[in-house]
Amino acid sequence: MYIKKISLKNFRNYEFLETEFSPNINVFIGKNAQGKTNLLESFFVLALARSHRTSDDKDLIKWGQDFARINARIEKNTNSEKLELIISKAGKKAKANNLEQKKLSNYVGNLNIVLFAPEDLNLIKGNPTQRRRFLDMEIGQISRSYLSNFSQFKKILRQRNNYLKQLQKKVTKDKIYLDVLTDQIAAFGTEIIVERKKFLKKLEIYMQSMHTKLTEDKESLKILYKTNSFDASLDDKEKIYNDLKNNYHKNYDKEIRAGTTMLGPQRDDIAFLINKRDVSDFGSQGQQRTVILSMKLAEVELIKDVIGDYPVLLLDDVLSELDENRQTQLLKAIEDNIQTFITTTSIDGVNKEIVKNPQIYNVDGGRIIKSREENN
Repeated sequence: MYIKKISLKNFRNYEFLETEFSPNINVFIGKNAQGKTNLLESFFVLALARSHRTSDDKDLIKWGQDFARINARIEKNTNSEKLELIISKAGKKAKANNLEQKKLSNYVGNLNIVLFAPEDLNLIKGNPTQRRRFLDMEIGQISRSYLSNFSQFKKILRQRNNYLKQLQKKVTKDKIYLDVLTDQIAAFGTEIIVERKKFLKKLEIYMQSMHTKLTEDKESLKILYKTNSFDASLDDKEKIYNDLKNNYHKNYDKEIRAGTTMLGPQRDDIAFLINKRDVSDFGSQGQQRTVILSMKLAEVELIKDVIGDYPVLLLDDVLSELDENRQTQLLKAIEDNIQTFITTTSIDGVNKEIVKNPQIYNVDGGRIIKSREENN
């Protein structure tokens, strides 16, 4: 799939923009703070109905305006689609082929995106929240059932936390309603956990293949699902549910004292092992970057396997963060296969021996000038 055309209205520093793109390599060149990352963010928001940079949708709306709008024409193997997302103080409104989508979970997945940004290089060393967010966004792109279950889980989690606070403050002593909420949160939590584990098994297979190439078969890679909520060795849905629910009941007193839910997928984590050692603790910076690069390339292939079409790849000022070998491996992997958007402050940051005939755009103060196709 590829983004053929996009139109922005009041998005970040773009008052209005309408332009078409190459189905191959598109390079945005400009100084910092001119709108390169904002443009890639608009693609991401259009795809997932949320930003990777902010949790406050108001940040996406140009200062002094009431709304932001993103329109795009998406070309796929089998069809062409028109997508629209409007962001306002009242919330978000999404349309696919001019039909309003009542649930955002029914909208997400019409455009598939893989983003590689400098902050992703901190994914391994960062906190568990970052890794859970990665899981939730990537699985949500290819599984609407995951989005639906995750939405229900968050709703019940809020209700359960509020009730635990009431029990903590002795506003109520009735644990029957806590039992009801516990059964519900265990059921939806199990659905999330099962999909996460299935996704990670697939991702691990693709990552192992990529990692072997990047390290010339010198390192073995594994992904570990880390949890205190249930026996992590379990894969059977019913066994996970029973184990999770039993652990909730065993920890009632602790949770009431804390006034919050202490178990469940909202507390779980993942780890990447190189030669059976956690790369976050024992890996060099080079090894950590190789793992992230393997992950991003694996995401591309996994999405292709699931939906039958390559996703759009966004490389936000990341080439300068990679050494020549890793940059070469990345660019070779996307050659002639994937629509790719690259942001950089200079065309010198793009390997011209590998990237053939990129479409060049100059970005300056929320304006874009399509300059030429760079011939090598």
